[in-house]
Amino acid sequence: MAKKKIQKTNAARILDRLGISYELLTYPVDESDLSAIHVAEVTGIPLAQLYKTLVVRGDRTGIFMAVIPGGAELDLKAAAAASGNKRAEMVHLKEVFDLTGYVRGGCSPLGAKKPYPVYCDESIVQHARICVSAGRRGEQLALAPSDLIRAAQAVTAHLIR
Repeated sequence: MAKKKIQKTNAARILDRLGISYELLTYPVDESDLSAIHVAEVTGIPLAQLYKTLVVRGDRTGIFMAVIPGGAELDLKAAAAASGNKRAEMVHLKEVFDLTGYVRGGCSPLGAKKPYPVYCDESIVQHARICVSAGRRGEQLALAPSDLIRAAQAVTAHLIR
């Protein structure tokens, strides 16, 4: 039987183009629980190494992405300060797809419709390898934090409570 070929996401194609090595991990999606905690449970990836991507709107700079540990909560004041804003707020879920081309549970810091600024929580550099969404539910990219930072042209900062 032929092995089903997984079509690469924009995020994976960006990493390929940059010559960055990564591993594509797939897992069954539970539409009723898209949380990072659930993803960690079904994949066996330690929650501390599973990073989620949040879409945020700053009052001065507009849309940006915040990449934080799966079990953490975004500190909006810290995110605003890191991104050069006075205030920041989470983008409403209804807007995420139109802005990024990604759905909840499948938002990657790479390959969005537009190249938004990316801010990674400073904890990311404590790990040899982290996982972020590949841009589709049920798919994670495992890679070195420095490679994600380079690919996303990200800035590291304190972003969590």
